[in-house]
Amino acid sequence: MRATSWLRPKALLLFWVAVALLVDPQAPGGQLALGEFGPRSALADDDGGGDDGGDDGGGDDGGQSGASPGGSRTTSSRSTGPNLFRALTDRFLPRPPRRSGRRAQRPAAPLPSRVPGQIVATGLSSAEIGRLQATGFTVLDRADIQLLGSELIRLRIPPNMPLEAARDLVIDAAPQSTADFVHYYRPGQEAECAGPHCAAAGLIGWPAGSGLPAGCGGNVTIGLIDTAINPAHDAFSKGRVEVLRLSDDGVPESGRQHGTAVAALLVGGADSRTPGLLPHARLIAVDAFHRGDRQDDRSDAYDLLRALDLLSARGVQVTNMSLSGPANALLEQVVRRLSERGMVIVAAAGNGGPKAGPAYPAAYAEVIAVTAVDRMKRPYRRAGRGEHIDLAAPGVQVWTAASVSGARPKTGTSFAAPFVTAAAALMKSANSNATAADIQDALGKSAEDLGAPGKDDVFGWGLLNASAACLVTSKKAT
Repeated sequence: MRATSWLRPKALLLFWVAVALLVDPQAPGGQLALGEFGPRSALADDDGGGDDGGDDGGGDDGGQSGASPGGSRTTSSRSTGPNLFRALTDRFLPRPPRRSGRRAQRPAAPLPSRVPGQIVATGLSSAEIGRLQATGFTVLDRADIQLLGSELIRLRIPPNMPLEAARDLVIDAAPQSTADFVHYYRPGQEAECAGPHCAAAGLIGWPAGSGLPAGCGGNVTIGLIDTAINPAHDAFSKGRVEVLRLSDDGVPESGRQHGTAVAALLVGGADSRTPGLLPHARLIAVDAFHRGDRQDDRSDAYDLLRALDLLSARGVQVTNMSLSGPANALLEQVVRRLSERGMVIVAAAGNGGPKAGPAYPAAYAEVIAVTAVDRMKRPYRRAGRGEHIDLAAPGVQVWTAASVSGARPKTGTSFAAPFVTAAAALMKSANSNATAADIQDALGKSAEDLGAPGKDDVFGWGLLNASAACLVTSKKAT
């Protein structure tokens, strides 16, 4: 009995402490604020998970239906009655923030930049190859590269030898050779978009229909190195696309979305849903990609060199490469040789963002590096930047072919490059004697200056002006 009477004052004290904690001092008359400890608003800790409204995404408000007409959110919902236990536990043992609808995911590991355990080399004699084999190297593949007048060799390095050491060993074994890693190259990752699509051709002054300037015809052959293409798409019903696949040895075929979209921008039929810039031109498309074990589409330096050599042998004078990867000594050598022979190579600047390092082959001096802008001539926010950027072209919400049928808008520097490629092809047709440097110079001089005066790291020389560039080259030819 004495124990019970002793506990009663303690219990009473605890009760009044609890009541005091639940009183809102800001409420009129000291009203209980129990509702603040009830169920929380679904929007209290959630930003909706929507896109940030950039050019490459939906740009909605994340579905914040709890917002008031004036733009501010409604207050948190109140509970229907007091819950003393929850109130006390919430006050003294706060619950973790409410999770949004999507589970937090670990950031994906970066994709590999080179083939493990392999070196690519050219300029090796039979004796030098034999000595390398004696030290544990294995010849995996070989191909004659006419551009270099030499054989291209794909080597597997000896077990447990570091890749850098293996490359140096090959170079030391044959000082006249060129050797490097078998770097991977990937098509630009497009960011799908929604909403109205821009009149991209009109933005650059592309002549509509048959309005090409005199002496600037479109009967040219264009080269394309990209992923697989769907030749049965309605955009290619006229049969002006020839697809060459480098490998049929069981390597999984790459996806068709990227290559089909780029090809349609170049030569899509005039009567299709996705008319191309040069619907009467011929396209030789080399499928140099395959599906990697990370479900990414990739090519490597060995296959890119073979593809470029193949296009050169077919007499192609303008080539589109909407792909990017690391610098590679052999790729640089071949690009320089092609430029000396008159081939114009146009490449996407890459979508790594403004702070990313230069992407190749775009960053080579002989290549025209193309960035992307939207219909308001603003830079695409994920485009690469740097002193190597040459030109800007439409690359945000560009309407082009989907992989199976129909069309959809695409965004990325991959889809800006074909505009410059088409302009270069027109210029080459107007003056077949124009060098790659001549065409690059003419495109720069005729561009619409954007951003800082003159050439800058964001837009290069500025926005492509297709009609003016064509006229400049035509006058030079006469």
